[in-house]
Parts: sequence; C-alpha cells; structure tokens
Amino acid sequence: MDSLRKVLRNPLGLTGLILISFWAVIALSAPLICPPKNPQNPYSVKRVSYSSLPTPPSPKALLGTTGGGYDILYGIVWGSRNAFRVGLIVVSTTLVIGVLLGGLGAFAGGIADEIIMRITDLFMSFPFLIAVIVMSIVLGKGLDKVILALIVFGWRQYARVMRSEVLSVKEKDFVSSARSLGMSSFRIFFFHVMPNSIFPVFVLASLDVGATVLIAASLSFLGVGAEPGYADWGQMINFARSWLLGTSEHPFFYWYTYVYPSITIITFVLGWTLLGDTLRDVLDPKLRNNLYAAKPNAKHE
Repeated sequence: MDSLRKVLRNPLGLTGLILISFWAVIALSAPLICPPKNPQNPYSVKRVSYSSLPTPPSPKALLGTTGGGYDILYGIVWGSRNAFRVGLIVVSTTLVIGVLLGGLGAFAGGIADEIIMRITDLFMSFPFLIAVIVMSIVLGKGLDKVILALIVFGWRQYARVMRSEVLSVKEKDFVSSARSLGMSSFRIFFFHVMPNSIFPVFVLASLDVGATVLIAASLSFLGVGAEPGYADWGQMINFARSWLLGTSEHPFFYWYTYVYPSITIITFVLGWTLLGDTLRDVLDPKLRNNLYAAKPNAKHE
C-alpha cells in the first residue's frame, strides 16, 4: 500500500495508471460499446460496407472505416482486449520462466548455473525482433503464434537480471542466518532470496507490457501477426497503409484511417512506460540509495 501511495503521488505514475485504467475499462466494456454482430466471433471487425475506399466518420461508423468497410472504432475497442491479452500473457509467462531459471541457477551455482547461462547466451545471440518474425512466419499467421514466439525469446532478459540479483542477495547475512538455523534450500530461496531479488524484475516487466504490445502490433502491420479482419491495433493500421499519403490534391484526406489507431497504441504504451518508470523509482532500492548518495541530506529535507 505504501508503494501504491507513492505511485499515486507521482504525476507521471498517476498519468500512467489513468491511461492503463482507461483502456482496461474500454476492454471490459467492449460488448457494450461495440456489440458484435456475431457473438461466436466477436473479434472479427465489423464491416459497415464493402467499399474499397475508406469512409469518413459518420453515425454508422463514428471513427470512420478503412478500405473494405472495416469499422475503425470496433477494431480499436475489441483490439484493446487483444492488447491486454498479448501484453499480460507474454510478460507474465516470460517473467516466471526467467525468474525461475535465472534465480534457481544463481542460487544453486556450479554446473546448474553454467548450463542455464549458456542456454540463455544462446538465445541472446539471436536478434530478438528478427527471431520473433522468423518463428511467427514458420508457425503461420495468427496472434497465438506471435504470443508463442514472444515467449520463446522473451524470457532471457528476466533470467539475466534475476541471476545478478540473486548472486548479490544470497551472500547477505540473513541468508547465512537462515542456513545456520537449518532451513531448507527451497524455503530459503522462495521465502527469503526471491522476495528480496524480484523487484527489479517487476519494474522491467511493467515496462515490457507496452513494448510487447508495440512489437505485436508491428508484426500485424507487416502481415505476420493477426489475420486480416481480426480486431488488432496493428491490423487496423495495416488496413490504412494504402491511404497514408491520401490523394495528390489532399495529402491528409484519409487521416482518420491511421490517426485514431496510432493514438490508441501511443496512449496504451505510454501508460505502461510511465508506470514502469515510476515503479523503478519507488521499488528499486539501489536507485534510491544512489539518489541519497548524491544528496546526503535528502532524508532531512
């Protein structure tokens, strides 16, 4: 609760929470805001018409339509659910894998740590974005394939960060005291070492939610991610790619096809970035110590 109060008192952290909460409400209220024509497949973007040209905002489509008559508002609203699904599933899964592999390897030491780190180095040798694109193409189109590819190559950074933290924490006096009291290694790791090592990983995870959604949207824009017609923010911008330059007489004639989806992605990613930066300031004790070292009288001001 104390950490939450600190986040709420920070203007940037409060702004991030407001943006995230806004999109969470949109995602939860999607069936009320944009009732699907086909309840069995609500993520199929509603088509107002089959016109090859985009149409401007109107009572039938409040934010306009893209080429093919796809309703931009419907794609944004239902795409918010996909954004949370991709971001939270990928980050939570990679966090668990990375924390367990990096933490247990560092705590055990020896050959176990060496094997885990060499495997991590192997995955680190692949450029992340290229590896995700190639794996997504091999697995085939679909957002689930993108999620799997992001998980396969996303855990490595958490493993390295967790390993460095555990190597430091396991040498502390309270860990030695726990060993001297006869506590099992399992209890020491999960009840003493991990709680004191995991805060930097949480900060990294909060920053990665927005970055993960941005990568997934980029893949959909490139035609690798979501299938055509699927409610996905990157897919909505992909629908607008032929209209980015407008017409020769009116360069921004079809502005609504890409402005609204772009603002959507920017605000969502910005919310998680601001929250992550604030959590870093609040939860990372090393950063706080560095600040106090730079200002010796900071505690007394």
